Parts: sequence; structure tokens; C-alpha cells
Amino acid sequence: MSTHTKTIIAAAALICTAATVSAQGDYARIAALRSANRGISGLRSTADGEHYTYRTAEGIAMRGYAPGSSETLLLRVPFGYVDYDLSPDESSVLIAASEGSRPIYRHSYTADYYLAATGGTPRLILEDVRDVSFSPDGHTLAFARGNDLHLYDIATGRITDVTDDGEWNRTINGTTDWVYEEELGFTRAYAFSPDSRHVAYLRFDESRVPLFEMMRYDGELYDKAYSFKYPKAGGTNSTVELWVYDTADGSRRKVDVGEETDQYISSLGWTPDGRLCFFRVNRHQNRFEIVIDDNGRQKVAYEESAPQYVERKSAADVLFIDGDRFIVREETTAGYMHLYLHSIERGRLNTVTCGKWDVTQLVGTDGNRLWYVSTETSPLRRNLYSVRLDGRQKRRLTSEEGYYTISPSNGMRYYVATYSSATTPNIVTVHTADGRTVDTLLDNREAVAAFGERPRREFFTFTTERGDTLNAYMVRPLDFDPSKRYPVLMTQYSGPGSQEVLDRWNADWEDALPEHGYIVVCADGRGTGGRGERFKKLTYGRLGELEVEDQLSLARYMARQEYVDADRIGIYGWSYGGFMALGCAFKGDGLFRMAIAVAPVTSWRYYDSIYTETYNGLPQENAAGYDDNSPINFADRLSDRTRLLVMHGSADDNVHLQNTMELTRALNRAGKHYDMMIYTDQNHSMMPDDMANIRQKMIDYTLDHL
Repeated sequence: MSTHTKTIIAAAALICTAATVSAQGDYARIAALRSANRGISGLRSTADGEHYTYRTAEGIAMRGYAPGSSETLLLRVPFGYVDYDLSPDESSVLIAASEGSRPIYRHSYTADYYLAATGGTPRLILEDVRDVSFSPDGHTLAFARGNDLHLYDIATGRITDVTDDGEWNRTINGTTDWVYEEELGFTRAYAFSPDSRHVAYLRFDESRVPLFEMMRYDGELYDKAYSFKYPKAGGTNSTVELWVYDTADGSRRKVDVGEETDQYISSLGWTPDGRLCFFRVNRHQNRFEIVIDDNGRQKVAYEESAPQYVERKSAADVLFIDGDRFIVREETTAGYMHLYLHSIERGRLNTVTCGKWDVTQLVGTDGNRLWYVSTETSPLRRNLYSVRLDGRQKRRLTSEEGYYTISPSNGMRYYVATYSSATTPNIVTVHTADGRTVDTLLDNREAVAAFGERPRREFFTFTTERGDTLNAYMVRPLDFDPSKRYPVLMTQYSGPGSQEVLDRWNADWEDALPEHGYIVVCADGRGTGGRGERFKKLTYGRLGELEVEDQLSLARYMARQEYVDADRIGIYGWSYGGFMALGCAFKGDGLFRMAIAVAPVTSWRYYDSIYTETYNGLPQENAAGYDDNSPINFADRLSDRTRLLVMHGSADDNVHLQNTMELTRALNRAGKHYDMMIYTDQNHSMMPDDMANIRQKMIDYTLDHL
């Protein structure tokens, strides 16, 4: 173990021990435990693939992947910062300052940006801007401000307007609208060509998208309505255009994205040889295409369709090897998520991976071999493999059983692996491409052990009354006595493709309950991920039907165990999980003593277009799928013995407070009693102020009512 690693461990243990002593309340101890399980922040590979950069307390450091490498402080940053980026030649660093940064939605924010030569002093260059990036030649920065896209000449400081028609709630250039950001997961809606001459960008016309207003209070005498465009299921989406700007002469070219205007352009970029590439998805999201545009000459290089939906693809799911060949991660061919080698000109060349397991991460390639993470050993685990592009000579590179995430170097000479399991906190190691361990960067076991022995997840399977075998875990008190009877809290999320039952280290508010004599249990029902396409898509068009059945089966299974107090079973969930907690409480016929629903969807008619229509179709075509399982439509079934707590942030731009308000209307009409907490001006995650408050509240509520 390196001196660098020992220093990190010692510091973490000292911090966490102090936190344990001084913490007040159950969740404060859990939060300190979570903080003890650290990772490497801001990890970036350098262009040569021989070094990596990362964040430290002093600023930005660099270190070689090779054995014996030492840390070098690349840049001292005298202020807090949100993010950083190295210039293409790595001679300068772009920094987004924390002070003055302002979150917009889940991923987006504006900030003041500083530029510094490595080893130099940061200087302010841009204020209150977003989505800033270097051009490939390093001479220019692109950024968005006021719904327009701009270019900043680093040498002269001159700003060029790529667009000038941006307008709030009407037109967006170079960044995404709300639903693209939330569901497609990107905010930077522009891309430089490899030679830096052209900038492709998306233009959103959201003028016809309905306006949503939510009230903000902000400690002011008069509250204000915050208005933004939010397309709900079946409603009008933005019309999205793709344009290319020529930096040499200022001309623009509108790209033909097809005849459909009600569709999604889910990614844009350039092939290694400089051709424009974009992903096209139809409104029903059951057809996906990769389109190559060569100065107006277009070719559909890849097409995928499915009866229900095509699993969303991001840029991380398509890897270009050269100007013609690329790898795609898809599940419709084999019923499991696998990798296939394609050619722009010749179509599919060959299958790279196959088997009754899913590839969960496409890591990288050196041009001959491919590295990927999969569920081959178990849906609960993730391991790294490499294989030749022709599908031969597969090798498993990770040795432990648990959960690995991988950060590759450029050129795939090395990778950094973060490993954990249900019993082991994060261990961060450096490896050569063939899996040989080079160094241990971080080992959190001593820091976490400072908190003392804690109950661990025990994995099991159970079979429902319908014959489905489901994966689950249980956490029991350390002094568990099978002759006693314990109350049980069920925790779950249950959304399409999600997984909660994983062999990885975790700590959240529920982990305080075993200290008080409670059992915590969780199961992944039908519709969740890691078990292939058929299992995942069983819930299509009827969200909340099969998932609720499976959670009720788990509750009945637990009630039959001799060590369980069958009169004291509760259920909790947040977001989709909140929708599920309500469905179970209302359909459980008194099975649950207590239920907690945080930020719940109460009718899928209230939620956004992309997510809801992916998994439930359009409401115009599937009204029953929207209404039959929406909690607001059977709130009258809440049992008098079930104590219900509903909590919501008033500034939740994602699952709107409207959901909870309409739920309470239905409960009131039915004469039902319930408890409710509103977190003023907090978003879907109860940020910026109340993440800890709500978790301590849930601990207290469970102890009081279950």
C-alpha cells in the first residue's frame, strides 16, 4: 500500500471517528458512515493514456498509471469549484467556480468560469454561463447563455454569437429542454467537429409546449410562480432541429432529420473521420436509428426496433472504432443486452458478446479488443471482461465477487476500478489493460470499521404465488434472535430497468432501523433490470400492476416467517418507489401497518412525456394503463389500520407537487386520515436544504408508528 493511500485512509478514519462521536441523531451517524466510503473525485485520463488527473483539497493533481508514479499538483485552485476540464493539449485548465453557481434542474447549472495555465493562477473569463467546453484544437470555448450558443476566442477574448434568437420558454439553442435533460441525460446539445471548423447544435422550439408553474417562496413577502415548459404524457413536445455552424465564414446549414417532427434527437456528435452523426428516436420510442450525415448526404447506419420500446441509448452505448466500424449495445436481437460490431457501409459484421446475461457498461477499445462490464456471474454483481472484436478470447479481468465500476484510460492501456460489495466499502485500484493490479489508490475499510460492526445485507430469493422467483435482500439486527418476532420495513424503488438488490456497499436512512430492532427487506419485482429484456418489459403498458403484486407477495412471504411480527410490516419508497408505496398501501387490504411515500407519482398522466410514454405508451392509446393503477383512483381503499405519511418538496420540478395535492384531494373525499409534510422550496431530492431532515423524519416516523 502506498504512502499516498495510507494518508487518505488515516485522514478518513480520523474524520469519521470524530463524526461518530459528535453526531446527533440516527441519520447523522448514517450520513457520517456514508461520507467515510469515499471515492476518487474528478478522475480524468490524459490524452496520452499514461496519466490521470483528479481533485484534491488543494486543487487538481496528476499522477501516472504506471507503478511507482507520484502525485503532482497540476493546479492550485484557491476557491471551491463544481467541475474542471483540461484543454486538448493539457496546457491549461477550465474551472467552474462553486461560488455564484446556480442549479437549474437535475444536471444543469450556471457558473463563473476561470481559465489557468497549468501551475498558473486562475483568471475569470466568463460569468453566469453554462455547458462550457474546449474546441478540439484548444483555441475556442463554446458556451451557452440566455438560451443562445456562443464561442469565446481564448487568445483575444472575443465572443461570437452562433445564435441570437434564444428566448426563455420559447427557443433554446445549444442546450436541452427540461425533458431531454431529465430523461435523455444530457444538457450540452452541441458538438465540435474533429477539425474544430464546425459546430453542430440542437435548436428547440418549445413555444407550443404547455407551461407549468410552481410556486416559490424564498423567504419573500410575496411568493412567485416559477414557469417552465414541461411536456406531460401525451402532450406536445418541443420541435427539435439540428444545425451546423461554420466557424470560418459564419454560415449555417439546417440538417435534414427526417419527415417526423414529433420525434427525439437523442444524441449528436461526429465520427472519427469528421462526419456528423445523430441518433433519431420516434415518439413511441420503439424505433431507434443512427444517422450519418456527410454534408447533406445521409445514411442510416443502424436501426433497431421492438414491439414495446427500444432501451434508451446514449453516446456511451455506441463506440466508434474508426471512420467505418462501431460497437452498439442492444438487447432486441438476443433478449439480453449485448455488444455487436457494425459497419456504416456494410451493416452488422458480427456478434461480440452473447449469453443469458446483460452487458451493463461499454468501457472501451484499443482497436483489437473490447472491454465491458456485465452481469454474467449474477444479476446482483458487475465484473469486467475483455474480448476480441470477433467475439473470441474472452477474459474475466476482475477477481472479487461484488460490484465494479470502471474508468478507462485513453487508448485502453490502463483502467481504474472501484470495487465494493455488501460487506466491503469502496476499494479503488489501478490496473493494466490485462487486469494486473498496479496500485491501490483508496481503501475505505479502516475508515468504515471505525464505526463499529454493523448489520449486513443477506441476499435471498423467494417465489411468489404466481411462480415468479425474485431477488431480495434482508438486513437483520446484530443481536437477531430467531425465537423473537421483529417488525419489518420494506424498501423498494421498482421502476422499469432499475435494480436495488445489488451486491454493493451502501448506507442510507433505513440502515438505522436494525439498531432499533427492525428488519429491513427489499425485493426487485417484475419490470426491474439485470434479468434480460422479457423480465424487464413485462410491466409495459400497465405500470404499477405487476410491481405492486410482487411487493404484496413479499409482504405476505415475510409475514409467514416465524421471526416476523406480521402485524408490524411497513413499506417505503421515493419517486417511482413512492408511487409503489401508495399502490401497496391502498391495495394491501390492511397488510401494512405503515407506509411512507416521498415525492410520489400519483397518476402517470401528470408525469413527463419521454419517461412515461416509453414504459406506458401514449395515454390516448392506453387510457387503462394510466388510470387503473394510479393511486389517486383507489385512495378510498386505504385501510384504517395503515398509518400513511406523504412528503413532497414544493419546488419539485420533476414529480410535481400536483401529484400529492391531487392525492390528498382523493384521500379527503374518501374520509381517510394521513400525515403529510411539505418541504418548502425543495426539489425532487429535497435539496438544497432538507436531505438530512427528511431522512431523520422517516426514521422517527417508523419508530413511532411501526
